Amino acid sequence: MNKKKKPFLGMPAPLGYVPGLGRGEQREKEEIEKYRMERPKIQQQFSDLKRKLAEVTEEEWLSIPEVGDARNKRQRNPRYEKLTPVPDSFFAKHLQTGENHTSVDPRQTQFGGLNTPYPGGLNTPYPGGMTPGLMTPGTGELDMRKIGQARNTLMDMRLSQVSDSVSGQTVVDPKGYLTDLNSMIPTHGGDINDIKKARLLLKSVRETNPHHPPAWIASARLEEVTGKLQVARNLIMKGTEMCPKSEDVWLEAARLQPGDTAKAVVAQAVRHLPQSVRIYIRAAELETDIRAKKRVLRKALEHVPNSVRLWKAAVELEEPEDARIMLSRAVECCPTSVELWLALARLETYENARKVLNKARENIPTDRHIWITAAKLEEANGNTQMVEKIIDRAITSLRANGVEINREQWIQDAEECDRAGSVATCQAVMRAVIGIGIEEEDRKHTWMEDADSCVAHNALECARAIYAYALQVFPSKKSVWLRAAYFEKNHGTRESLEALLQRAVAHCPKAEVLWLMGAKSKWLAGDVPAARSILALAFQANPNSEEIWLAAVKLESENDEYERARRLLAKARSSAPTARVFMKSVKLEWVQDNIRAAQDLCEEALRHYEDFPKLWMMKGQIEEQKEMMEKAREAYNQGLKKCPHSTPLWLLLSRLEEKIGQLTRARAILEKSRLKNPKNPGLWLESVRLEYRAGLKNIANTLMAKALQECPNSGILWSEAIFLEARPQRRTKSVDALKKCEHDPHVLLAVAKLFWSQRKITKAREWFHRTVKIDSDLGDAWAFFYKFELQHGTEEQQEEVRKRCESAEPRHGELWCAVSKDIANWQKKIGDILRLVAGRIKNTF
Repeated sequence: MNKKKKPFLGMPAPLGYVPGLGRGEQREKEEIEKYRMERPKIQQQFSDLKRKLAEVTEEEWLSIPEVGDARNKRQRNPRYEKLTPVPDSFFAKHLQTGENHTSVDPRQTQFGGLNTPYPGGLNTPYPGGMTPGLMTPGTGELDMRKIGQARNTLMDMRLSQVSDSVSGQTVVDPKGYLTDLNSMIPTHGGDINDIKKARLLLKSVRETNPHHPPAWIASARLEEVTGKLQVARNLIMKGTEMCPKSEDVWLEAARLQPGDTAKAVVAQAVRHLPQSVRIYIRAAELETDIRAKKRVLRKALEHVPNSVRLWKAAVELEEPEDARIMLSRAVECCPTSVELWLALARLETYENARKVLNKARENIPTDRHIWITAAKLEEANGNTQMVEKIIDRAITSLRANGVEINREQWIQDAEECDRAGSVATCQAVMRAVIGIGIEEEDRKHTWMEDADSCVAHNALECARAIYAYALQVFPSKKSVWLRAAYFEKNHGTRESLEALLQRAVAHCPKAEVLWLMGAKSKWLAGDVPAARSILALAFQANPNSEEIWLAAVKLESENDEYERARRLLAKARSSAPTARVFMKSVKLEWVQDNIRAAQDLCEEALRHYEDFPKLWMMKGQIEEQKEMMEKAREAYNQGLKKCPHSTPLWLLLSRLEEKIGQLTRARAILEKSRLKNPKNPGLWLESVRLEYRAGLKNIANTLMAKALQECPNSGILWSEAIFLEARPQRRTKSVDALKKCEHDPHVLLAVAKLFWSQRKITKAREWFHRTVKIDSDLGDAWAFFYKFELQHGTEEQQEEVRKRCESAEPRHGELWCAVSKDIANWQKKIGDILRLVAGRIKNTF
C-alpha cells in the first residue's frame, strides 16, 4: 500500500456525508435557518430536561458505578464541581416515544466504562460543537479551566446563527443579540452538569440495550437541544443501523437531516420497512414538486394497497376526474372505508352515485353515514319523497344488523345536514330518532331541551322539526304552542309565525296569549283590519277576558281611534269590570286632557277597588298636575292607609314633600315607610338619594352602609354604592358588588358604566352585552347601551342595539318607566322611547 495514499480513498461515502461540509456557505445557511425556526422548541425541551434532572435522590445517583468513581476523584481533588441529582423520571419522559415502546429503568442497567474509546476510531473527527481537551482524560469529568473556551465557542456559533450575510457584511441585531445569546449559554455550572449527566445515562442505556429505539431517539434529541445538531445526526444514524426495523428511529433521522439527505434516509428506510405507511407519507412530504409527491404515493400504494391514509393522501393531489378513477380503485382495495365510498359518491353522477352507495351499504351494512348520504343525494336531486323512506329503512336495517341507534349521534348528524342545507334530510332524521329511548312522561321536557340545544347550535330547521313533532304528539298543550310561536317570532318569518298561530288558536282557543300574538303580528305588519278580526274571534272564544279587552283598546288608541277605544272601554266596564279596565279608562281620558272625566272615573273606580294602588297614584298625580299639592298629599295619604306596602305610593308622597321644600317631612315619610316595609331596597335607595340631593353626602354614605347591612344581596343598592364612592375606590367597590350579586343586571350595568367612565371602550361594550343578555327586560340597560354606542360605536352597532331592544320590548327600569309611563309618551313606540331615555342620560358618572 502506498503510504501517501489515504486509506479511505476509493471507499463509498457514508450516509449523510456531504462534500464540502464545513467549507460551503449554502449548507451552513440552511442549517442556521432550520435551527432558528426550531429554537423555541429546543429551548423548551432543554428547560424540561433541566427541571427533570432534579428529582432523583442522592443514593440513586451514587449507585451508578461511574458516578461513584467520579465522587472518589472529587474527594481527592476538590477542584471538581459538585454533582446534582439526576431524575430517574427522565427516562419516562425522553425514552418513551411510542405506544409500543417500553421505558428503561436506569437503576436496572449495567453501565460501561467511561474510558470506552470513541466508536469511530482515533481518526474520527469530533462531533460538531465539541471542543478537544474539554474533558479531562480518563475521567469523563469537565475541566473547569476549559469552560471559558467553551463559552467562546458557543458565542461564535450563536453569532453565526443570528447573523445574515448581506453584501459581504455581517448584520446582527445589537439589542436582541446579547439577550438571545444569554438564553443559550449556561449561566452557571449546573446546566453543563445536567447535560453531562443526561448524556452519561443515555450512553449507558445505549450500550446496555443497543436495539432499544427510544434510547437512540432520546440521545439525538438531547444533542439537538444543546445545539449539537451534527452529533445528533450521527447518533440517530447509528440508531438506524442498530434498529433498522423501527419506524420512529427512521422518522427521527429524516427529521434531523436536511433536505436531500433526508430523502436518502427515507429511501433507505423504505428498503427496511416496505410496509410502513408513516415512512411513505414522510417521503411524500419531503418532496416539493406535486408530480414527485404523486410518484411517491403511487409507489407506496403498490406496496401497501390497503392503506386508507395513503389513498386519501394520493386522491387529494389529483384533479376531480383522476380522483374519481383513483377512488374507484381505492374502494376495491379498502372496501370497509366509509370515507372513500362517500368521496367517490360525491364525484359521481346521480345515477352512478346511487350505485356506489348501494355497493357501500352491501360492504358496510352497519354504518349510518352511508344511509344519510343517500338521503341527501335524493334531496339534492329533487327526489324529496324518497328521503323519509331512506331514513326509515336505515333505522330498520341498522337494527337488523345489531347496531344500537344512538339518539345523540343521529341528532348531531341532523344538525350537520341542517348546516349543509339538506333541510328535508335533517327533518326526516329528527322525526325518526326524536322519540327513541325517551320515557313517556319525559317526552315534552326532553324535546323542549333538544329544541333549545339545536337553536344554540344554529340548527334552526332541526329545532323546527322538533317543535312540529311535539305539536303532533301534544296538540292541546298551550306551552308547546307558545314555545313554537316564540321560536318562529325570533327565527322565522312573519308568515310562518302567523300560520303557526292560526293552527294554535284552533287547538287552544282559550289561550289568550296566542290570540294576542296573532293580532299583534298583523298590527305590526300594518294590517289593522286583520288584527281587529283576530281580536273579534278572540272575544267569541273568551267573552270576558280582560287581556283581550285591553288589547283591543290599545290597538284602537295607538291608531288614533280614540272613540273606538272609549266605546270598547265602556263595554268592558259593563261586561268585564276590573281595576285594570278602570285604570285604562282613566288614562285614556287623561291623555285626551279630559281631566274632569278622568277624575270622575278615578273616583268611581276607587269606590270599587280601593285597594288598587295605581288608582290612588293616578288620582294624586292628576292633582299634582293641577298644582293642587294639598289634595295630592291627601290622595297619597289615603292610598297609603289602604295600601301600606305600595313602594311607589311612599315614593310619590316623599317626592311631593321634597318638591315643596319639606325635606324633614320627606325624610320622616321614608323612615316610616322603612319601618312598615323592612328590607325594602327601593325605600332605602330613595332615602340615600334624598340626602345626596340635599348635599349631605356623609349622611348618604352612612345610610347606604345601613342599607347594605339590611339588604346585602340587593343589586340596585350595590350599583348605587359604586358611584357614591370617590373615583379611586369605585373599582374596589365594584369587585365587592360582583361578589355579592354576580348575576344581577343592575350591578353588571354599573360595571359597564364604570368602564365607560374610564374610557375602556371594549370592556364597557362587553359588559353591556352581558347585562342585556342577563335581563333583556331592563329598559335602562338598553338605554345606556344605546347612548354608549351613539358616542363610541358605528352606525351598524347603534342599529343593532336598537333592533335588539325593539325585539326584547323592555318594560322595566327606573329611567325607562319614568319616560314610557309619562302621559306625553302614551303613543310612543319602543324605538322612540329608547331614543328619549338615551337623550336624558348624561354620562357624568
